[in-house]
Amino acid sequence: MLTTRDVVKFWIPLSLTWLMMAIEGPILTSVIARMTNAEVNLAAYGVALALAMLIESPVIQLLSTSVALARDRRSMHTLRRFTRRVNIGVTIGMVVVTLPWVYHFVTTSILQLPPEVSALMRDALIVLIPWPAAIGYRRFYQGLMIRTGKTHLVAYGTVVRLLTMMGAAWVLVAIGGLNGVVIGSAGLTVGVICEAIATRIMCSDVLRTYEAMPDGDVVLTNDDIRQFWMPLALTSLIGFVVTPMLTFFMGRAPLTLTSLAVLPVVDSLVFIFRSFGFSYQEVGVALIGDRFQNYEVVRRVGVRIVIVTTAILALIATTPLLTMIYVHIYGLRPDLAEFARVPTYVLMSLPFIAVAYSLYRSALITARQNVKVTISTMMEVGGIAGTMIILVGMTDLNGALAAALSMAAGRSFSTLYLRWNARRLVASMK
Repeated sequence: MLTTRDVVKFWIPLSLTWLMMAIEGPILTSVIARMTNAEVNLAAYGVALALAMLIESPVIQLLSTSVALARDRRSMHTLRRFTRRVNIGVTIGMVVVTLPWVYHFVTTSILQLPPEVSALMRDALIVLIPWPAAIGYRRFYQGLMIRTGKTHLVAYGTVVRLLTMMGAAWVLVAIGGLNGVVIGSAGLTVGVICEAIATRIMCSDVLRTYEAMPDGDVVLTNDDIRQFWMPLALTSLIGFVVTPMLTFFMGRAPLTLTSLAVLPVVDSLVFIFRSFGFSYQEVGVALIGDRFQNYEVVRRVGVRIVIVTTAILALIATTPLLTMIYVHIYGLRPDLAEFARVPTYVLMSLPFIAVAYSLYRSALITARQNVKVTISTMMEVGGIAGTMIILVGMTDLNGALAAALSMAAGRSFSTLYLRWNARRLVASMK
């Protein structure tokens, strides 16, 4: 019988992994914020990362796919071949978006970025070309680790990523001559590549375990993988449309450049507290059980995570700690820190939403109802877009505040849909 202690023990390494990934954002933005032309570089970094994440989105769900489907030696090999094909596809996507005419069309005709932001961003995207494939490579192996209960190895790999990312950024700052957006992007790329290499090395024993497994009676085919992965990949693709979409709308709202510079900083702070919830999807997929026999204990742990993360973020956001963090850790000017305050208030609801979102998604993924996960993301993006259209078109709110309100509204709407479906599913299993 699964206990609360078992869930917490399984979750802690994954939560630390996500926490360390969340910390990398503040580290790199603080480096960029302390360099020359900080406001424009922060804006360019935020948009470059958003575009790279949009192209990267298909590889994100390779982790859940690996956790759910890698049941024996033969299925592991089939999944590995599938992963390689996906990685080739996203690398081609990164190359295409850096081609001058494509880049000009995206940044000028679609996003309508300020010229000073567009001028800085292409070099950053070129540096990020290997980034998505490295992520896809290591997420496949991380899935095998989680599937076999080796969640601590995932955390070790993230330590490697964080240290090498910081080291690369600091070396490039010391060398000099590069824009902040390029240094931030190079730090990300170096860190992820080193993490992928470390993950593969640490996965050696897990791979030997798989090689010793007998092949099961059920043969996993590429069609089976595609049917499972495609709705989840589409979910990530649709979800990552959000940031470029917000960039598009903020370009038409008051205080565009300030909003573009500040929103990534606010989002990175809130992401630290959301990260504990994001890590919970893999916990649910691995532990809920085929008949949902462990759903209640997984849900109870999730409630406790919600209470702690939301309370700590609220304490920071409603006290002078917020200004101290934005000015002294992120390196924002005092006027930008003050500008970021109200959007932070609005996004205090997101840690709560992240845990609920991951719990309900994991229930649906366990039941192979992945299409409903995709529908929920479509509802989220639609809610964000609709709210932005109203706020930008009918109010004088600055872009960052309009974006924060839209994100909170869209994600709340999506989570309510997931909750309704997940509760019906759990009830049918009893």
